[in-house]
Amino acid sequence: MCGIFGWALRGKHRQDYDTLVRLTNLMKHRGPDGAGCWQGDTAGGCHQISLGHRRLAIIDLEGGAQPMWSADGSIGLVFNGEIYNYVELREELVALGHAFRTSSDTEVLIEAYRAWGLDSIRRFRGMFAFGLWDARTQQLVLVRDPFGKKPLFIAEHSGLLFGSEIEPLLKFPGMNTRIDPHAVGHYLLNRYVPGPRTFFQAVRKLPPGCYLVWREGRTSIARYFVPPLATAEPDITDFGEAVRLFKATFDDAVRIRMRSDVAFGAYLSGGIDSSAVVAAMVRHSSERVRTFSVGFREASYSELDHARTIARQFDTNHEEIVLEPHDFLKSWPTAVLRRGAPAAEPADIPVMMLSHMAASKVKMVLTGEGADELLGGYPKHRAELWIELYQRLVPQTIHDRIISPAMRALPYDMRRAKIVTTAAGERDWPSRMQLWFGGVSLNDRDRLVGRPLPATPPDSHPFSMAAGSNVRRMLFFDQTSWLPDNLLERADRMMMAGSIEGRMPFMDTSLAKLVARFPDKFLVGRSGGKSVLRAAMQHTLPPGTLTRKKIGFRVPIEEWFRGPYREFISDLLVCDGARVASFCNRGVLRELVNEHLARRQNHEKVLWSLANLELFLRAFRPSSLETLARHSVREPI
Repeated sequence: MCGIFGWALRGKHRQDYDTLVRLTNLMKHRGPDGAGCWQGDTAGGCHQISLGHRRLAIIDLEGGAQPMWSADGSIGLVFNGEIYNYVELREELVALGHAFRTSSDTEVLIEAYRAWGLDSIRRFRGMFAFGLWDARTQQLVLVRDPFGKKPLFIAEHSGLLFGSEIEPLLKFPGMNTRIDPHAVGHYLLNRYVPGPRTFFQAVRKLPPGCYLVWREGRTSIARYFVPPLATAEPDITDFGEAVRLFKATFDDAVRIRMRSDVAFGAYLSGGIDSSAVVAAMVRHSSERVRTFSVGFREASYSELDHARTIARQFDTNHEEIVLEPHDFLKSWPTAVLRRGAPAAEPADIPVMMLSHMAASKVKMVLTGEGADELLGGYPKHRAELWIELYQRLVPQTIHDRIISPAMRALPYDMRRAKIVTTAAGERDWPSRMQLWFGGVSLNDRDRLVGRPLPATPPDSHPFSMAAGSNVRRMLFFDQTSWLPDNLLERADRMMMAGSIEGRMPFMDTSLAKLVARFPDKFLVGRSGGKSVLRAAMQHTLPPGTLTRKKIGFRVPIEEWFRGPYREFISDLLVCDGARVASFCNRGVLRELVNEHLARRQNHEKVLWSLANLELFLRAFRPSSLETLARHSVREPI
């Protein structure tokens, strides 16, 4: 994993080489092993092209320096990520007459582009974001991998800028650094900002599965990949065959992600996802697999015992850290800085701290990220089965007049039942998404800003697809919004903060294409989610791992806000200088804090969201508060 940066600027706005080096080096944490920069002009001299790179060396430690150029010097590349099937592609290219000077996947990418042009992108199995300058056609090509595992930010400012992180773009001379008030509204509604937006008006994300072509000052964006759930029909109807195919494809996805010239390991929670990854790694490794875990002293939040069980079963070289409240608090502002946005999930900080620890032993890890979004592992996926039946049997008027009022009267400790029943009565998909993902409840949101906010979904409306079931629509949403704009963003930023690469076998395109051919019942059933994975691991993992209730990567924020963080959260949000007060009702904010501290209500989500927003506003743009105050965040668009 690395960091890339560059631009295509109109000639009169050209920048010197030192500026390119300085801004590229802002991402040194992404690539501590080396750096390289290049500048040149288009054929007519009307535009300046610049490429910058920070390297974390994983494959071909000596020969993989970047920017890398084709043998004839016509194609230059800066590349972040890995092409896992580069060995097979190299063999194919050699058969076509291509010669190689290195053993790196970077050179394979260049030669693949020379052989097949932009069609080469569809041949790559990997995670990647790259910028490629083609002097033959005078075009700059930017590409992001199918699921958005690698970030790629773009901005238009005297031309086109791109980078792996937002900070170099924001610090480019003369850049507009105003915070987007609509992004703040999206964040409160969703706990993250759906792409292509970012928190900054001038910066956007290149969407996953897309490429951008710049030529002579004009840009165009095209899509080359859509998650196969959008079009595939379930045609594998035998469960035994599905399990067999899944095991083989998943095993291969793990195998090719173990290609590395440096030491590597795995993040192990003890849940079925990471345990399945470790089991496959052990099958393909001639050495003991290294595993790393993070937990808490609060037993109900820690999975360390489960991780130790798996580590013992597979005889891994296991290490772990127990996270204390003061360690978490000390690292929290750094997580916000590295993410370039509020830390949407409390788990961001443990991932970053685990990465710092693991980086002293390995440079790359495999993780179980993406399994829930691919295989239907969340409670909401199972709830959608019930909702689909509920909406067929219960008329809307009965729900609105009888069932909904009864649910609202239930006590707070039955909030999960209230959420599911409320979702069952909501037939509009955008509104239902807010119920599943919202960082701020409808009631709290209305109280905070003074009037109801529209339930605005991600700009791309991925769930409007004509899918065959609610479950498939939900999974498609997860794969096109929740994953790339939240969870995968966390994985990249927090791991790179520790200078470590993360690889995700469940986010393999071949595996996704296979799973899209399974009927819903092979994924989500009445007994739980990820049915095909559980069956595939039946004779590999302990029964307790297969049947244990999913708890997710939880952090004891609810308790810490009432205990060691009690004064911190009060001072942060209700002090006279609180930035969030520019758009929130200060009295209501104080009431939410007091209700939580007094244990009258659990406002963990809203307080976490607002605390991170406050830290973000303080860290990035204090002067933007006037802009935020002038614009309404009540109507994100």
